[in-house]
Amino acid sequence: MAREISIAFQTDKSPAQYIALARLVDRYAFDAVSVYCDAPFQPSYGPLLLMAPHLQRARLGPAAVSPSRIHPIDIAAETALLAGVARGGVYIGIARGAWLAEHGIRELEPPLTAIREAVAVVRYLLSGAEGGLEGAIFPLAAHVRAPYPLPQGPIPILIGTWGRRLAALAGEIADEVKVGGSANPAMVPVMRGWIAAGERQAGRPEGSVGVVMGAVTVVDEDRERARQAARRAAALYLPVVLPLDPTIPADPELIGRLRALVNAGEHDAAAALISDDLLDRFAFAGAPADLIRQAEALFDAGAARIEFGTPHGLDPATGIRLLGEQVIPALKGQS
Repeated sequence: MAREISIAFQTDKSPAQYIALARLVDRYAFDAVSVYCDAPFQPSYGPLLLMAPHLQRARLGPAAVSPSRIHPIDIAAETALLAGVARGGVYIGIARGAWLAEHGIRELEPPLTAIREAVAVVRYLLSGAEGGLEGAIFPLAAHVRAPYPLPQGPIPILIGTWGRRLAALAGEIADEVKVGGSANPAMVPVMRGWIAAGERQAGRPEGSVGVVMGAVTVVDEDRERARQAARRAAALYLPVVLPLDPTIPADPELIGRLRALVNAGEHDAAAALISDDLLDRFAFAGAPADLIRQAEALFDAGAARIEFGTPHGLDPATGIRLLGEQVIPALKGQS
């Protein structure tokens, strides 16, 4: 199985910063470049369009867009435009979305139907089909068809989830599943089992859908500083993702304390509650050798792709260089 490595960025940057990051990433053998689509940050496609002309090899995509925020007609149109400038290809990440209600966004119900129909609409439009689609949430009239230049071939679909039911749906209709906020090797076989139920339902061979593991990344030659920075970053999202991991015993007291300290702005105190083992399960953190060890464990567990997420290092550019010059060659067996 090919070992794929990608890098992901938060969408909080200026146009010049996106271009500079793309040029830096393009020096190294990253297989994909993702950008997030978290409210209230910039939506994904503007940053992707800025970065695409400066990336020669890596495919690009959002990880991931919620159809409750962006209509699948617009997801398809933006993807077609991006495909026209992305030399290494594109992919589409779709997810239910997090923290929607906090930003006044109502999630479409039922959510699995929304995801299924969103994928169907995107594929319909990008394939040049016509004749319409029936749908409870996203119906298309018979005359609707894509009025713009189309990609040359099918666009891979990634579904982001921690959940059993959405993972099974991905097994039916997707190409990849991303577990966001996890570096836990024990989660890979769990997710593979959930996906396999959908693969069987659709008559697809088991293993058709790849598992992507992605999390906060802080790599630096100063190992302890990198791990402390990663603890602070992980403390912000651990109260959300820790209860989602079925391989870790529930600890409501820890979750409550983390949430209270983060909400009070006491980030160092929150970080101090995160053990080394817990940090390794929810972030890529430390010196390059630490990340190589973590990634090897994930690949050995059956992950198809590993995504190193923001902020990448104590200094982002230094972190990206360490990933490109030390971590990727070790994982891909390059000299």
